[in-house]
Amino acid sequence: MSKQTMRHVEHRPGGGAECLRLVEGPVPEPGPHDVLVRVAYAGINRPDVFQRSGSYPPPPDASPLLGLEIAGEIVALGAQVSRWKLGDQVCALTPGGGYAEYCVAPAEHCLPVPAGLSLLEAAALPETYFTVWSNVFERGALQAGETLLVHGGSSGIGLTAIQLAKQFGARVFTTVGNSEKVQACQRAGADRVINYREEDFVEAVAQATDGNGVNVILDMVGGDYIPRNIQSLALEGRLVQIAFLQGSRVELDTSPIMRKRLTFTGSTLRPRSRAQKADIATALQAKVWPLLEQGLCRPVIHSTFPLDEVAHAHRLMESSQHIGKIMLAIAP
Repeated sequence: MSKQTMRHVEHRPGGGAECLRLVEGPVPEPGPHDVLVRVAYAGINRPDVFQRSGSYPPPPDASPLLGLEIAGEIVALGAQVSRWKLGDQVCALTPGGGYAEYCVAPAEHCLPVPAGLSLLEAAALPETYFTVWSNVFERGALQAGETLLVHGGSSGIGLTAIQLAKQFGARVFTTVGNSEKVQACQRAGADRVINYREEDFVEAVAQATDGNGVNVILDMVGGDYIPRNIQSLALEGRLVQIAFLQGSRVELDTSPIMRKRLTFTGSTLRPRSRAQKADIATALQAKVWPLLEQGLCRPVIHSTFPLDEVAHAHRLMESSQHIGKIMLAIAP
């Protein structure tokens, strides 16, 4: 590949969305086990907003640029890469650098674009599907016949969790904040959608489960949701925490954890090892990609912004007014 420079988004020294700006810089070079992708689309995720604001620094070995998921065409291969070839269209979980015309991704974190999906739709998959699979099905061990409660059901993560849980035979409850989001979650397949502005989810869950509670909760809210989540879990229930939009510190009576034999766990995706992420990618291609290709689940895309309007995209993310994914069009 002869191109030496590219457009990318810079956010130093960090702050509000206004600090994002489009600049020119060198095209990165892939390492021996990496590929270089000419990016068509990139997804915007909450960790990008946190990194931009200075509260979520990237790992030491990661790109300092924003962007954790992309789709596009492979234009260069590391010396040890044998699975992919030049010209392959892929989507990829990246260690950073997605808000750019070219991005390096570990070869083992790339997946083929599912048949029937566009590059735009494929770029909306990696961050949410890796997160949901690893937390709901691996860490949370959700089984067919169990009940899952998803907080933030209209987010990209939430809608993905609803769709996948239904496909794997679970009953799904979710919480949202307005009637439009209620309808979106119902379309995704949720069995019970709770508008938290009108109902207490603890009471709603108790009523819907005859007082038994749910088996798994996927929570990105934190704060005072944590003790209420524990109250809403069934015997042997699992609470999986993936973010703390309302804070991580809370006063908590832990006796129900012992009494109900609960598991309170959680994870973040970005710091996990290359090998762990590769294992997730392998599981997704085997167990989830066929569902996407059959049209049984699908990413929900709220809006797409050109790269030079990235600040507007971040403001929309921070407003929480969106339903589904917010995307950047880079070189469609």
